[in-house]
Amino acid sequence: MPYKVNILIEKDEDGFYAYCPELPGCQSQGDTLAEAKENIQEAVELYLETLSEKEKQSFLSKEVVAMTLEVQVA
Repeated sequence: MPYKVNILIEKDEDGFYAYCPELPGCQSQGDTLAEAKENIQEAVELYLETLSEKEKQSFLSKEVVAMTLEVQVA
């Protein structure tokens, strides 16, 4: 059964860091954006395989909002 999850990928000095906010501890990395995306997809799939249906519903019903916020610093 397919599920939709949110992933966030951040570029850092070592490459790209990826994580899934709905699934605590589900994270990965890659040297390239494409590699990080592939790796986090595999991590999410493996993570979901360890959960019961009840746990999946609990984790995947979380609302995640990502946005850009502009702030001014004095």
